[in-house]
This record gives sequence, C-alpha cells and structure tokens, in this order.
Amino acid sequence: MRTTVGIIGAGPAGLLLARLLHDAGIDSVVLESRGRAYVEQRQRAGILEQGTVDVLRAAGAGDRMDREGLRHDGIELRYARRRRRVDFPALTGGRSVMVYAQTEVCKDLIALQLKEGGPLLFEAEALAVEGVEGDSPRIRYRHEGAEDVLECDYVVGCDGFWGVARKAIPEELTRVFERTYPFSWLGILADVPPSHDELVYARHDRGFALLSMRSPSVSRLYLQVPEGTDAEAWRDEEIWRELERRFETEDGWRLERGPITQKSVTPMRSYVHEPMRHGRLFLAGDAAHIVPPTGAKGLNLAVGDVVTFARALIHRKETGSADLLDAYSQTCLGRVWQAERFSYDMTTMLHSAPGATPFEERLQLARLERVASSRAAETDLAEGYTGFPLD
Repeated sequence: MRTTVGIIGAGPAGLLLARLLHDAGIDSVVLESRGRAYVEQRQRAGILEQGTVDVLRAAGAGDRMDREGLRHDGIELRYARRRRRVDFPALTGGRSVMVYAQTEVCKDLIALQLKEGGPLLFEAEALAVEGVEGDSPRIRYRHEGAEDVLECDYVVGCDGFWGVARKAIPEELTRVFERTYPFSWLGILADVPPSHDELVYARHDRGFALLSMRSPSVSRLYLQVPEGTDAEAWRDEEIWRELERRFETEDGWRLERGPITQKSVTPMRSYVHEPMRHGRLFLAGDAAHIVPPTGAKGLNLAVGDVVTFARALIHRKETGSADLLDAYSQTCLGRVWQAERFSYDMTTMLHSAPGATPFEERLQLARLERVASSRAAETDLAEGYTGFPLD
C-alpha cells in the first residue's frame, strides 16, 4: 500500500491531521494499534483552547461539540479560603475555552474519516519506521495477523510516548528535557452535576484540588496525592471529605456529592524531545512532548503540531517550497516551550511540594495574590490558558 502521508496513531492528533489533509486533497493512511472501541472510550483531556475549537469547526468536526460542549469564559482560583475569578474574554479580546472530552473529539473525527476520508486501520500495530532519511520512508506494521508495509512520502508519528516513531530518530541527534514531579493526581468521575459552572483550581496546605466536569450531569474532580498512590486505596468517603477540605471558602460554598464511577491516578511530568523532525519523519503530540495536566495543554499542543504540519505540506503542494516543512521542528517547539512554561508555572503555584519550606509556601500565596491584584499578571494567565496562537 502506498500513500502521501502515513499517520501512526488515531488519537485526536492523527485523526485531525488526516481530516486536514483530506480537505486539502492530500491522501493519507492512519494506522492505529488499538481497536475502535478503545480509542473512543479512553479518558483523556477535556479542555479545548480557542484555537483548537476554531480548527475543529473549520474542519467540519464542530457540530456536536457546539451542541454538547460547554463554553467556559473563565476559571476560579481558590487559596486561603478566598475565591478569585479570571475572566478570559475580558482579558484576551474575546477568547474562551470549551469543555468537550477527548473521547468525543475522537468519535467525531473517526466518523468523518470513515465516511469521507482515506483508510483508517484499527488494530494495525506499527512495528518500525524505516528509510526516513530518503525520499520514500515506510512503515512496517501488523494487521489482521499479517505483516505489511505502508510506503509514504512522509511519516507523522502521533503514536504517543511509547510509540515507535520517535525511535527512528538516531539517539545521537536528539536532546531530551524532562522533569518528574513528586506528586500525582487522583482523579474521579462522579454522577453528580458540577458544583460550580466553571473550573476551580484550589491551592491548599494539604495539596491541590481541581473541580472540572465532563457534562452538565457528570463531574470530574482531582486531588493531589503522593507519587505512587493506589487509587483503590482511597475510599469514596475519604475522597469527598478531602475535596471538601481543599475547596472550602469563607462564604460557605458547598461541594455536592454523588456516586463515584471511576478512579485513576495520573503521574505528573514534563518532557520535550528535540528535534521533532528527522528527514521525512515528523513527530506530533505526546510522541514529542508531555506537559503536566494543570495547564490543560496536552491535546491542544498536539493540535498545534498537526496544524503546523498540514499547513507546511499544503504550502509545499501549492508553491513547491519546502521551507515550512524544514522549519516544522523550530516552529512547533516555540509553542511547546511556552506551553511547558505555562504548565510549570501553574503546577508550582498551586501544588504543595513535599518538604516545602514556609518561605516557599508564602511565595505561592504571593504569586496568587499577584494574579488577583495585577491585570497584567491576570492577563498573562488568561492568554496562556486560552491558548497560544497557532499561526
């Protein structure tokens, strides 16, 4: 089988790239190691930046998002039992975010791909990427019990941190930057309407907490816990009691409880692989970078990567110039490092680090007070949260 662009991974990045290329008249094949049901059910991010929302709408994948997604015009910061709302549109010239789960984004893009796009092969495991230094790279893969080869002009690895794409870049040409945080998030899904109509980020001496949501009837909540925590070791009553402590306010705000349907633990780490391109191989999303979830950047960074690649390939098709393709890594990394910086700032401002001194704790409060008292600081947070430009 042969195609112009071989895409490894049918997460939101790979699926969106296939859609963008289809709209531009460029053929592609998507290989996904998992089955369709798994891809459409795995719980991941749920906050879409303004730029991501705009791209999905322009790609024809925004109808259900606009019907069922929840537009949010701000977030609430809580610390020292006080509440401070950050008004996104007022600070960013009208930008907002959308609460719409990654599972739903994938469902929408899969439906479009199967209806209108090129081949999308589920349970097709990429085994290796070869020949990327030449003009005809190829992907060896296994599908329906047999090995085969996909010959391409370009390969885009959207196959996550554990995928094979990044391994095709010689180790001596790479630099890796990473940080592992000494805490994790215990996340729950609960069948109860959200207790607040916007996300709440709470800094507390006992640790960070986040109130989020998946729908008007399903809440998504998180607690900072020690690294290595077993989710099942936390009883439901303990989780609710700890959430209530960390969200407590002077004005008597109340957290509503409901049946917990899912528990999981998310490790916290930052990771950047440079470069994001080698020959005809381009990395996108978690294959190249990971951010802690505090800043809601992971899915949105992946969207930025594939938009950058699609624009560069369309430019090559229309003008014959490879300048934008050659600049892919540099272009993406500029945005990646700003997102890493923002996520690091949010994480260190809101989480209690093990062994933190009273001086460090007071600095956290001073940073939060700065956001609450300075329009410039508040604007910087709002601009980072709603997303850095895709251009």
